[in-house]
Amino acid sequence: MLVFLFFAGIFLLIAALYILVPPFFGPPSVPTRHDRIRKALQLAKLQPNEVLYDLGAGDGRVLVIAAKEFGAQAVGVEIGPVQCAISWGNAFRNGIGSKVKVEMANFYHTNLGRADVVFAYLTSDQAGRLQEKLKEELKKGARVVTISFNLPDWEPAYLDRENLIFLYEK
Repeated sequence: MLVFLFFAGIFLLIAALYILVPPFFGPPSVPTRHDRIRKALQLAKLQPNEVLYDLGAGDGRVLVIAAKEFGAQAVGVEIGPVQCAISWGNAFRNGIGSKVKVEMANFYHTNLGRADVVFAYLTSDQAGRLQEKLKEELKKGARVVTISFNLPDWEPAYLDRENLIFLYEK
């Protein structure tokens, strides 16, 4: 019985971390469809060995697709410890662990200067603060692809209205 209670307690702790940590820093995790991710990365013209940053990496599906299908070096920035573990697990399960790095951090505190492409599926509430960070840190020629929200003061280079994907170039 004690073993059952121990494992039940561990399960509840993991569930609480998964559910409670991310909302303190932003919206809850909402996975992006695989086809939408592929479309976004195609629009960004992600190339082999380029560096992609996924802000709010969640379960790591963007990282896996970027590394496995596009040959990119993928960096996920995720605040939730359980989500980080899931992202790492997905990268290793797909055999691309050497091409993926997962940082447990608030992406507002992460330097994005190495990024060739930044992927973000956030909310409009975060857009203003994010665009200032991108303006300060991104190198010339870097691309930003956003899902379901626009950067208010930036003009998109391309807009996929059907999938609501915005592509920006610095």
